[in-house]
Amino acid sequence: MASFEDLGLSAPVLAAVHEVGYETPSPIQDQAIPPLLAGRDIIGQAQTGTGKTAAFGLPIIEHVDPSLETVQALVLTPTRELCIQVTQAIRTYGTTRGVDVVAVFGGAPIRNQEAQLRTGGHVVVGTVGRVLDLVSRGSLQLADCRFVVLDEADEMLDLGFLEDVERILAATPTGRQTALFSATMPTAVRKLADHYMYDPLVVAVEAATLTIDTVEQFQLPIETREKAAKLVEVLGAEQPDQAIVFVRTKIRCDQLFRTLRDKGLNVRALHGDLTQGQRDGVMLAFKASRVPILVATDVAARGLDISTVTHVINFDVPITPDTYVHRIGRTGRVGRSGRAITFVEDRQKRELEAIERHIGTKIAPWTPGAHAPPAKVAAPARRHEKPHVKRPADEPRARLIASGGRAAGIAVSDLVSAITHATGLDGEAVSDVTVLERFALLSVPAPEADRVIESVSGVTVAGHQLAFERCGLP
Repeated sequence: MASFEDLGLSAPVLAAVHEVGYETPSPIQDQAIPPLLAGRDIIGQAQTGTGKTAAFGLPIIEHVDPSLETVQALVLTPTRELCIQVTQAIRTYGTTRGVDVVAVFGGAPIRNQEAQLRTGGHVVVGTVGRVLDLVSRGSLQLADCRFVVLDEADEMLDLGFLEDVERILAATPTGRQTALFSATMPTAVRKLADHYMYDPLVVAVEAATLTIDTVEQFQLPIETREKAAKLVEVLGAEQPDQAIVFVRTKIRCDQLFRTLRDKGLNVRALHGDLTQGQRDGVMLAFKASRVPILVATDVAARGLDISTVTHVINFDVPITPDTYVHRIGRTGRVGRSGRAITFVEDRQKRELEAIERHIGTKIAPWTPGAHAPPAKVAAPARRHEKPHVKRPADEPRARLIASGGRAAGIAVSDLVSAITHATGLDGEAVSDVTVLERFALLSVPAPEADRVIESVSGVTVAGHQLAFERCGLP
């Protein structure tokens, strides 16, 4: 097995590596670091938990010249949580060389981030929307940016950021070195690599979250009104060291958090409506094991890599089989065993059946003390497959108006993607989309209209913050 000394890292960077306690490189580090140090473009197929941040973070530190007061490296991430984690890691790697790392993301004052960029920033780590905003303002200059990383590229494109990513890449030098990391390689990611990378070396590494063979999986049929009480019962029976309870919406996340807190449980909530300071505090407390139970939405929990999670509880059935695989991959890490329990209402049985077909096994019923043989769950080859949903022809619809149209660079696919990712609705739920110059019109199921307005208003698409409201148009 190779050592970090064998990879070509300098003495100051090796000192930082040993300071953080790394002993031997992970497979993705072993395979990616040498070609990145040599200046090659690479495509790394690897998920969170494989050590990919160090795989690109250490070469970034080697490439940066601290004496130059310019942005020399840029890391794009799909979420604020991942942005923070990557920033913290690269700052740690760069302490021995005096490399300054600046994080830029939405949900925090842009003027503060502009001030940070004026006073430093050899490396910028940022979410796509905020980076594009800063570039368009002239606050982030990328003319000297020689190293670009697209982290979790498939998540970026799933969230509808393709055009924004392309605009950012266009602002960097054509001779830059580019590294792309992605858990899966859908067509859109491959096209992005083909267009913006030069003769990339492909490195594919499997991880525990790609083939999960250490997770016992259970289902629990339940009535809607009984779910919160049953969750308390399950937590009492299971006694998890740490558990993530997944819900579909921000509203449900807050409601469940309050219910569990009022019952005396040590619990925190993580969702997109928290301030950045609140989210940082929740993540730090959970990572430090000061909080045993975290109630979270999928987007907010994306990028969390905590090896001590013993249980995942799907309070709401995941909307797609892909999401199920992603969720249960949060436990059973680093060779440890884990347990995943999914609450299933009658109306969600078809979704559960789609998950079982997808993972190739039946999910056993849960009872106190139940055990099930861990199932080998292969992650899908195609990320975007979803169970077919046919919406009823007589379903009542509501007409909504969205701020922003062609003038803001918004396309039909942007609006559909924003709604499905924020609400968990299937793509068929959004219909009759018309994008005009300054605004757009669309229809959604009438019972879901208020939730769509609440969940999607404030989402940034193509650099534009959406605002939804009902309209009286037919």
